[in-house]
Amino acid sequence: MSSVALLVLLVAVVGIALVALVVGLLVSGRRKPAPLPDTHSDVLTTPPADPEAPTELSAPPVTIEPEVEEPPTAPELERPEGTASRLVRLRQRLAGSQGSLGRGLLALLSRDRLDEDTWESIEDTLLTADIGVAPTQELVERLRTRLRVEGEGDPRTVLREELVALVDPDLDRRLQVSGEDGTPGVVLVVGVNGAGKTTTVGKIARILVAEERSVVLGAADTFRAAAVEQLATWGERVGVDVVRGEEGADPASVAFRAVQSGAERGVDTVLVDTAGRLQNKQGLMDELGKVKRVIEKQAPVTEVLLVLDATTGQNGLIQARVFSEAVAVTGIVLTKLDGSAKGGIVVQVQRELGVPVKLVGLGEGPDDLAPFDAGAFVDALLG
Repeated sequence: MSSVALLVLLVAVVGIALVALVVGLLVSGRRKPAPLPDTHSDVLTTPPADPEAPTELSAPPVTIEPEVEEPPTAPELERPEGTASRLVRLRQRLAGSQGSLGRGLLALLSRDRLDEDTWESIEDTLLTADIGVAPTQELVERLRTRLRVEGEGDPRTVLREELVALVDPDLDRRLQVSGEDGTPGVVLVVGVNGAGKTTTVGKIARILVAEERSVVLGAADTFRAAAVEQLATWGERVGVDVVRGEEGADPASVAFRAVQSGAERGVDTVLVDTAGRLQNKQGLMDELGKVKRVIEKQAPVTEVLLVLDATTGQNGLIQARVFSEAVAVTGIVLTKLDGSAKGGIVVQVQRELGVPVKLVGLGEGPDDLAPFDAGAFVDALLG
């Protein structure tokens, strides 16, 4: 073969190869890409586990402990004040509020000459102190005799002795808080609205607790929800149970259940708070008598305490008479005696009812209620 023919054959082969290459590139460019695997398929194919691969340790399950609520802490009980310190405060409070009466009388009696004008001034001073007409006349006559006729020298000593006699130290002022034959003592507390009756019940409970007596309170003032809640608060503070009823319930029924509860528990004393009565409402006074009668189906009422606001003066005496007729009052509690009250009301109310003042309220504090002591009262008057 000639060299010319060989050259032509080589060019032809190269040309064919180039054409084939171009055609192959065009075809591959038109092909569609392979579809990606469907990651949203409902069934995923999991490759078989490699038996030689190390086992992955799973974390232990976490146990969640349920929250346990701690029981509520019982309120710390208060320790009421004893009788001795109450009497000390009685002297201090009364000396501050009532001392002007004693000082005025001593100034008059210490004059060089006790003439008629002086005795009239003494009488006026006693009357303005709410001692009352009859007791005032008796006291002035006794002072005249001892200081002017008999010539006894120390006006202060004479005045103290006569005032103590006027207040009557021989009256039995003990609270009858004990029952007989295993029954509790039952103390019925009565009085008009606003005199401090419910507060007095709570304060008496504190006195009894201080004497280590067991007590149950009866919230028979069912017409005032606030009175029931107030009494419950007093009871909680010293650990005393309170028997209560629904608002508007029969007071006699609540009082009956309170005494029944006290008898079943074997407590020493049951204190029953009653609704505040208006002395001119005969129906309400009759209901108060019913409360007492119902209570006595369980146990005798050992004490009926009438709470009087010492600042009411003559109106307090009217209240005292009406209550005494309804429930046979056995003792008086004079509240607010440390304020603007006139100390002579002690003498008047005892003369009016023939029953002693047994407790006096000296302020707003929880232990500002003290047993009445004639000597301490007069000493406070005289400063």
